[in-house]
Amino acid sequence: MTNLVCKILVTEAPLEAPPIEVEPVAGAVVDFFGIVRGSEDGHEIEGIDYEAHREMAEHQLAKIAEQAAEDFGLKQVLIHHRIGFIAVGEPSLFMQVCSGQWIVDELKKKVPIWKRPRFKAGKQPDAAHRAAASV
Repeated sequence: MTNLVCKILVTEAPLEAPPIEVEPVAGAVVDFFGIVRGSEDGHEIEGIDYEAHREMAEHQLAKIAEQAAEDFGLKQVLIHHRIGFIAVGEPSLFMQVCSGQWIVDELKKKVPIWKRPRFKAGKQPDAAHRAAASV
């Protein structure tokens, strides 16, 4: 896969979404936080203690990220997993994927929703540009 960026992190620090830094070819960015739930096997919990062999965990996370990128045409995959004690309601996993915008392109082709940009006075594009932009 060309220009694939995979960023993997196993950390004890709280997880936050990093600023979006992606190639312009990727028209879609999705952030996902996996949050510690309040129960395990039907029993209420305070949180979860996570342990990891950091080097092996990062290696396996990288393999998963690379496989996902290959299978789904992703441009960038970030996977951050927290270790240590994570309280209920806090994120233990963060993922960000960046891809082309296949769904958006299909939506524009097939769904009866139209867009009409409102241009500032004196900023109208010429007719040829408007025709190309409407596709």
